[in-house]
Amino acid sequence: MAKNTYDADSIAVLEGLEAVRKRPGMYIGSVSTKGLNHLIYEIVDNSVDEHLAGFCSQIEVYLEKDGSCTVCDNGRGIPVGMHAKGMSAERLVFTTLHAGGKFDHSVYKTSGGLHGVGSSVVNALSVYLDIEVSRDGYVHHDHYERGNPTVELINGLLPTIGKTKQTGTKINFLPDPEIFEKTRFRAEEAKSRMHETAYLNPELTIVFEDRRGAQVERMEFHEPDGLAGFVKDLNRSQETIHDVVYFKGEHEGITVECAFQYINEFHENVLGFCNNIYNAEGGTHITGFKTVFTSVINSYARELGVLKEKDSNFTGADVRNGMTAVVSIKHPDPRFEGQTKTKLDNQDASKAASKVTGDEIQRYFDRNLETLKAVIGCAEKAAKIRRTEEKAKTNLLTKQKFSFDSNGKLANCESRDASKCEIFIVEGDSAGGSAKTARNRTYQAILPIRGKILNVEKASIDKVLANAEIKTMINAFGCGFSEGYGNDFDITKLRYDKIIIMADADVDGAHISTLLLTLFYRFMPELIYEGHVYIAMPPLYKAMPSRGKEEYLYDDKALERYRKKHTGAFTLQRYKGLGEMDSEQLWETTMDPENRRLKQVEIEDARLASSVTEMLMGTEVPPRRRFIYENAVDAELDI
Repeated sequence: MAKNTYDADSIAVLEGLEAVRKRPGMYIGSVSTKGLNHLIYEIVDNSVDEHLAGFCSQIEVYLEKDGSCTVCDNGRGIPVGMHAKGMSAERLVFTTLHAGGKFDHSVYKTSGGLHGVGSSVVNALSVYLDIEVSRDGYVHHDHYERGNPTVELINGLLPTIGKTKQTGTKINFLPDPEIFEKTRFRAEEAKSRMHETAYLNPELTIVFEDRRGAQVERMEFHEPDGLAGFVKDLNRSQETIHDVVYFKGEHEGITVECAFQYINEFHENVLGFCNNIYNAEGGTHITGFKTVFTSVINSYARELGVLKEKDSNFTGADVRNGMTAVVSIKHPDPRFEGQTKTKLDNQDASKAASKVTGDEIQRYFDRNLETLKAVIGCAEKAAKIRRTEEKAKTNLLTKQKFSFDSNGKLANCESRDASKCEIFIVEGDSAGGSAKTARNRTYQAILPIRGKILNVEKASIDKVLANAEIKTMINAFGCGFSEGYGNDFDITKLRYDKIIIMADADVDGAHISTLLLTLFYRFMPELIYEGHVYIAMPPLYKAMPSRGKEEYLYDDKALERYRKKHTGAFTLQRYKGLGEMDSEQLWETTMDPENRRLKQVEIEDARLASSVTEMLMGTEVPPRRRFIYENAVDAELDI
């Protein structure tokens, strides 16, 4: 347990609060709903760090009717004593960037909030932030407006508003509409994140309430089974091959915890966490886990005679096909890429994950031979399909005579500088023809596809690789496909910085976009995680007034605004498809970097993304029907 002297002297200052309101994306990723929800997670993560230190057992999160959010915990309470800087330590934490207890390892052995910017950033990006700290027998109060304190200190300390025997912190904040595109929190994403946090901390209880509707929705997350329960939840609708395997160990001060289970499906789902923070792009801990797991399974396969002397080893993809795993480490000094912490960078994390995984899975498999045989059976099945398809896949993925560059379907760009190039995947030959005429040939490539591609969520790997449209895209992107199929996926070989899906603004267009995103998510997820996938936003209407300039309108809200501000008569043209635009209009509205609108595809919550993809695109109908019933009110109908 960390020391209990979490006081004013524990708060270390690196620099003052600057430019957060000017450049919020640097601190919370974006000013979209994703960034908005990130405010909740920053405050909750601070409370989770108190739990990790051994002083907090319950966190409460409330989405209030007025649009604000309240987060309470029963930890020690933020220090309120006089800091060496001449003010209350709490005031320092909320007004100074890089101020907090996370820099002092005697206070927090491990923490997710390593930069010390979370609290002050939330404060800076809120209309107001109100805080009550229960500590030392009193309730201490402070209040801020857009980062500026409004409560007068008494001899440098916070005023008290009551007495209490409890300890903890209560924070209420209202996001600033001047900063965020939307200020309504997404409850589903917040609930998923809270549930995830409960799985990662089996002794923690998180209460979540959404008070914004007619009825209060209350959920309590407490998961004593921890990671084993997490994996069971991820596989709840799948046919599992064995019971969940769980292990935990420590190496050189780094705690490694893991649970895994195989299912009867041909894709892997390996999630990585460091100090309770989800690492969307993985990192060294995942690399260490994967490498040693593959090595151990190959070693056992040879011992059991499954792999003969002349046989090549199973690939990593063979071994992980059908694997669902959660790897969680606690690191005293983690290094992440960026404040949003999507990738872990510590080399010692790889070493620790390898050592603990290697020792523990061998100990487990030595005692559970049937489970070992089931896992090797999955690898054997995957390798058999890979070898059967090897010749076809080698031709498909590596031989240039099969490249679609040469058969006229892909209209490639002249530049070979991947950082400047972009490829438009266009629905239909007519729209493809217009796009080819409209494009800037220097850096824009056009790839027309015929209708709807295969739904990869329902298809086997051999059918995926036999699909002509998918083969076209694999060749065009130039970075391979998945792993172990003749040309492993390598993001560094990607020929285009932007992959832009350009489909009609109707139901069929939305379905095509969804099918393409399912393909990318399941077999080339790095394209999405590294921000290369976009969806073009063609206009829905063209307003042509009797006098004045014509204007393109991109949605119904834009049309409403146009009707309000435009007093004279005008003619309205509704675009049902890209093919209705001539090449000049298509360039002006959808392809010209100066004028176009693109939506970047992002994944914030891997657990939620995987389960929703499986539900909406998979074979089971009842969950999909239930989802449609529950969300019918939010549907945008194309009538």
